[in-house]
Amino acid sequence: MSKFLLLNGPNLNLLGSREPEVYGATQLDDIEANCIELAEELGHTLDCYQSNAEHELIDRVQKAAKDGVDFIIFNPGAYRHTSIAIRDAFLAVDIPFIEIHLSNTFAREEFRHNSYFSDIAVSCLFGFGAFGYDLALIAASEYVVDAEEE
Repeated sequence: MSKFLLLNGPNLNLLGSREPEVYGATQLDDIEANCIELAEELGHTLDCYQSNAEHELIDRVQKAAKDGVDFIIFNPGAYRHTSIAIRDAFLAVDIPFIEIHLSNTFAREEFRHNSYFSDIAVSCLFGFGAFGYDLALIAASEYVVDAEEE
């Protein structure tokens, strides 16, 4: 059994009401509940955390290392384009992670095409809506199982 962390950045607490034509109608609480259930089905535990504050996300990434988290699924929101500090936290803890976004950021404004995380992530998922979280959990499960077998 591996320990996973689902980490969501700014404005994701507004899912369901924030631009549903872009981000969908599913609320973050529903995504988290579904992910916890799926993680358990896959034989893992999942902790969920969301913050609008950069320093709180950094603190949670650092805490993940102390907690023995094996894998992180991270939706940085707009911090994707701005946060070298969160990037540095990921580099410092050396926990594998998947970068995930509800929308296809490459089909949106040009400033959304740049990421401080994609090049250090195990993988990236874009544009699958809430289902992307399921895909990320399945991929994370496969990753940790493969790592254990090596």
